[in-house]
Amino acid sequence: MKYKIKEINIDAGEYTVILNVKDAKDMGVRSLDRVKIISPKKTVTSVVETTTSVVKEGEVGMLCKVFEEFKDPQLKTVQIMPTSRPHSVELIKNKIDGKALTAEEIREIISDIASHNLTDIELTAYVVANQLQGMTLDETTWLTKAMVETGDTLELDKKPVFDFHSIGGAPGNKITLLVVPIVAAAGLFIPKTSSRAISSACGTADILETIARVSLSMEEIKTITERIGGVIAWGGNVNFAPADDVIIRVEYPLSLDPYSQLIASVLAKKKAVGADYFLLDIPIGPGTKVTENELANKYAHDFIEIGRRLDMHVECAITYGGQPIGKHIGPALEAKEAMMCLEGKPPSTSVVEKSVAMAGILLEMGGIHNGKSVARDILDSGKALAKFREILEAQDGNPDLKSGDILPGEHKAEILAPSDGYVIFLDNKKLVRVARAAGSPKDKGAGLIFLKKRGEKVDRGQPMYEIYADNRHKLDEAVNLSNMIKPYQVEGMIIAHVPGPGRSATVHK
Repeated sequence: MKYKIKEINIDAGEYTVILNVKDAKDMGVRSLDRVKIISPKKTVTSVVETTTSVVKEGEVGMLCKVFEEFKDPQLKTVQIMPTSRPHSVELIKNKIDGKALTAEEIREIISDIASHNLTDIELTAYVVANQLQGMTLDETTWLTKAMVETGDTLELDKKPVFDFHSIGGAPGNKITLLVVPIVAAAGLFIPKTSSRAISSACGTADILETIARVSLSMEEIKTITERIGGVIAWGGNVNFAPADDVIIRVEYPLSLDPYSQLIASVLAKKKAVGADYFLLDIPIGPGTKVTENELANKYAHDFIEIGRRLDMHVECAITYGGQPIGKHIGPALEAKEAMMCLEGKPPSTSVVEKSVAMAGILLEMGGIHNGKSVARDILDSGKALAKFREILEAQDGNPDLKSGDILPGEHKAEILAPSDGYVIFLDNKKLVRVARAAGSPKDKGAGLIFLKKRGEKVDRGQPMYEIYADNRHKLDEAVNLSNMIKPYQVEGMIIAHVPGPGRSATVHK
């Protein structure tokens, strides 16, 4: 029987269709069962929900994700057939019980995830099992390979290919906008695919999107990289390791980031772009994902080893992440600061120092001696700015853009120092919460500018940082949140006074 398509404009996480209860009963399916939606050109597996009123008998309500899969305005009807629960659910149960999985079993799970054959409940079970039971190096290697094999891969005609990535956790880490043009200006090829924010104030794709197009096709990534040397694209617009995006969607609300899944997620996307040489940034410090040297070194060792198994040369840089990198947080604000650094007028030295150091390591991996010195020369000479302008033009941005052209949100508030003293601590996670309350990353002008950072002297009533927003209501929310959670700590030179023997501690009024 054919069912008439009815678009339901709800962007739910799962691939879901809605059937009238009578049709569902005739088909022998109930809520949360699976069906195959069959058109002449495509078949999609979906989860069923039932209704007595939203769709009529003979209709199928398609939520956004399912409707978009078919992408055929001429398609009016589809066939629907019941289908069974995939075997990978049993394999997930085995992992919950602590059993090691084989390469074939892991590939079966990842294939079902990439094909949207698992419900959110089953996906959550997979993530929790991975979090609690972990994976061996062999399992993590097989997981990485499966994530690559179930997606597309980029084949550049020019080699070798370089790439880098940050595990994250340090706000303001906009160094991609400097590293890519420095590396490309040195004659190396770096097709950088970046993510949007998950729990951070903004991702690299959110930042560059304020000044250029980041939704590039596979062919555009290839063409721009081979012509210019570098590209900065949103990875979500291409089919690299598609299972990863599905998994991230259920990790985020649980605030889970399983160790082996993180490694596989990063390396799969780097392998998919054909990276021969890969540099990983591991920020450590309070408020980052990796808070201790021991864990940072474990990550470094395992990334390098699994990279070797994938025929990829991997190196790691353990970097300082105890406070934000640079002075700007938020999409447009970080684009502005990156542009200022490229123009030779950085608001602070940390963005430049980290960018030059990371680019220098990549250059040395590519056989260029004194990499950091060469990277700095490329930046100071204006070659990196010229290369960045080429990238902007290739990605439909303004090649004549200047930092002064990039404006923050129109609404602004200052957060004042509560006392005289020195800034002794900035809480990364709390600062991100304030930036997101202001509207970042969706509101491109939202974010923070730091006027004082750790170790700097402040006077009572002096502005410590500014909050920007595109919306007055969100600005008020961000200010209220900042006043409540206080993401900073100011202390005088005397932290406490303990009276000696015979001295009265009485407070005189």
